[in-house]
Amino acid sequence: MAFIVCGVAAGVVIAFGGLATAVVGALLIQLYLVFDCSDGELARWSRRTSATGIYLDGVGHYLGESALLVGLGMRAQGQLTAAGDYVSAGIAAALLAMLVKAETDNVVVARAKAGLPTGHADEALAPARSGLALARRLASVLRVHRIIQAVELSILILVAAIIDAIRGDLTATRVLVLACLAVAALMVVAHLVAIVASRRLR
Repeated sequence: MAFIVCGVAAGVVIAFGGLATAVVGALLIQLYLVFDCSDGELARWSRRTSATGIYLDGVGHYLGESALLVGLGMRAQGQLTAAGDYVSAGIAAALLAMLVKAETDNVVVARAKAGLPTGHADEALAPARSGLALARRLASVLRVHRIIQAVELSILILVAAIIDAIRGDLTATRVLVLACLAVAALMVVAHLVAIVASRRLR
């Protein structure tokens, strides 16, 4: 539960703008990562793993990463408000990022409903068509999808905040939120195609 609090708190802090909040947000996301990793290890060590813990872990990732994207949108708007183009871009990016995660989670749901084993071999991740396989390899090399993941995004927010502080405007932060929206939109489509084209649902 501690990592969920840190993730959501990072999004709230980031929304306020300024270099100091970007530093605090990045530190909170580092704590988010530490708590996330230690929670799982502690549960395995104490043999107290449960479906509830696994479920809350998934929900925590949804909340933490979406809160950071929404906070980034509010930060890019330049004032603490729930309205504005950049706020809308941040909210849209957050929703799309959650949809990417839902696409992954629904593989397990679909397999269970179809009476298939919920796990699958690593080979099943590979697309059946060579063109899609090449695109997947290229994406894994470029790793553009990581821009919408909490740890990498918190560092990018900090870098953007430093650039903005030097320039005296919000250009870098605004470019970042728009880049997050574009990548999230691309990932929703690309991820869906990759799943359907692979053997994960067979």
